[in-house]
Amino acid sequence: MILDTVTLRLLRIPLVAPFTTSFSTQTARTVLTVRVDARVGGTEVTGWGECGALAEPVYSEEYAAGVVDVTERFLLPLLSEASREDRLTAETVGELLSPIVGHRMAKAALESAILDAQLKAADQSFAQYLGATRTRVPSGVSVGIQDSVPQLLDTVAGYLDEGYQRIKLKIQPGWDVAPVRAIREAHPDVALQVDANAAYTLVDAAHLRRLDDFDLLLIEQPLAEDDLRQHAELARVMKTPMCLDESVVSAASAADAIHLGAAAVINIKPSRVGGYLEARRIHDVARASGIAVWCGGMLETGIARGANAALAALPGFTLPGDISASSRFYTEDVTTPYVLEDGHIAVPTFAGLCEDPDPAALDRFGEAPRVLAVA
Repeated sequence: MILDTVTLRLLRIPLVAPFTTSFSTQTARTVLTVRVDARVGGTEVTGWGECGALAEPVYSEEYAAGVVDVTERFLLPLLSEASREDRLTAETVGELLSPIVGHRMAKAALESAILDAQLKAADQSFAQYLGATRTRVPSGVSVGIQDSVPQLLDTVAGYLDEGYQRIKLKIQPGWDVAPVRAIREAHPDVALQVDANAAYTLVDAAHLRRLDDFDLLLIEQPLAEDDLRQHAELARVMKTPMCLDESVVSAASAADAIHLGAAAVINIKPSRVGGYLEARRIHDVARASGIAVWCGGMLETGIARGANAALAALPGFTLPGDISASSRFYTEDVTTPYVLEDGHIAVPTFAGLCEDPDPAALDRFGEAPRVLAVA
């Protein structure tokens, strides 16, 4: 692949309702899109990627404006050199960018755009490329922290009426046992899990054990992301399966977590781990170890939502993921919206990772594009 230009553009897309977690409240999603214009075998092709970084460094150390800087100053020059030397493919992006420490979300966005272009040139769908085994995937929904338990119950009832197959409830100290109990009493048979986004410490173990009474699918990332040992200790005293999110940033860290007994389940977010190819490696490691995985979400637009569905169609993804309909978060998506059908999201069959986004939508939500010529 020969790169000609890379275009970065920050979008700010309003959410249909505020989304509150233990670390922030979002009323709009800041999204960085990456467009590559390239030539593959002499054919001109365009590829798109989306960065999962938030506007502020509260989920991880990365943030959208910082991704623009590191991409322009450090990552793109490495890919430009490889492009000139005819060493650039989607499969080499990870290795080419390895001299830059961290910045996995920035790297993932570039890898996604290059992979999208590569697959479009080959007229191959992402599901075919990955080896997906299903044509649709069950859809779960993530429910943010609400102002009251009655409001939470109304919100959950609405999502269940829409057909969502699993409810994930965001929790934090002071908003945990009572809302979980209320949901379980109202919906005894619903598939239910909780996500703490690292809001607790091991001192809270006795309190967290109270969640064992509610037949949860899992408890996700209760402790800090660097606390694998303490997650393992907590797992030994809880009946609820322990799931890791922020702690797993690579196939190597997944293997460590499994070995320590810190993870009975892993949430795989492609952006968090450096891209879809590393996400597939984590899937392979977990499946070989008998560990369940599911696909998490970062409030993606249609640029990444369909690719997540294709990833979740791999055989090791045995739990419903956070691949909801576009309307869960957005009144207007930047691509053809993804819709819920019988509790499932269809796996895309078009070539590449995504459809090209609507230029008019990009103009409505976006800042002026930053077009970077590849020397």
